[in-house]
Amino acid sequence: MHPTTLVARRERRILSSAAPVRWLLIGVALAFLGFFLVVPLVAVFSYALQKGVGAYLAAIQEPESLAAIRLTLLAAGIAVPLNLAFGLAAAWLIARFRFRGRELLLTLIDLPFSVSPVIAGLIFVLLFGRQGWLGPWLVEHDIHIIFAVPGIVLATLFITFPFVLREVLPIMQAQGSDEEEAALSLGASGWRTFVHVTLPKVKWGVLYGVLLCNARAMGEFGAVSVVSGHVRGSTNTLPLHAEILYNEYNLAGAFAVASLLTVLALVTLAIKKYIEWRAEAP
Repeated sequence: MHPTTLVARRERRILSSAAPVRWLLIGVALAFLGFFLVVPLVAVFSYALQKGVGAYLAAIQEPESLAAIRLTLLAAGIAVPLNLAFGLAAAWLIARFRFRGRELLLTLIDLPFSVSPVIAGLIFVLLFGRQGWLGPWLVEHDIHIIFAVPGIVLATLFITFPFVLREVLPIMQAQGSDEEEAALSLGASGWRTFVHVTLPKVKWGVLYGVLLCNARAMGEFGAVSVVSGHVRGSTNTLPLHAEILYNEYNLAGAFAVASLLTVLALVTLAIKKYIEWRAEAP
């Protein structure tokens, strides 16, 4: 018998023997996703709509809910552009230059990934609280950071600032700097080279990083909870407002607010898949 035929038969035998294991693993994965993803999604929307669409819309349109929505959008609207600018600048610096302290800079940028958000919030309280290092000076000049909007924005910035960098940096490092050097040698300015050469090469990484940064900014709970003070209608973001409603046994209202964050997560996932598809397209 020809050796090629023997190899083909051996491969078919291996595949047929592995089929039960493959289907078992697929079944376990689907069960896991169903229990930890589909069931919670169904629970959120069923609780949110258990008193009808009218009660659902009324819970979202309450003044405190609208204030939480506005504050969430404000914090994300400030944090995301600043993180975009920082992420692009830091990725360019780290990918294109070699300097002393480069690894230390990368470690510091990754700090929010390793520090608990609650600890991050406590750090800001120790810095800017009334009894903190800068507290007396802030009180003297009537500047409010902790238990106010600036503290929420600072906490959101700290938690989210590695996302854009971590998505853009690997792409810049993989693509190298040959095209940028060619553009510079032909007389293009540094800014023109960055806009017309570098950005088009990393645009999908930028969009992906901005998407993740925005999702984390809107859904952040721990650090924002510490610095917000839970002032209803003033310093509560959507996650904090949902927690307050839940603690008051207003399940319909709590899950109505939580459903907004759930929709955000689903939209983020859909956009993420689209970006990945476009990035892989020829």
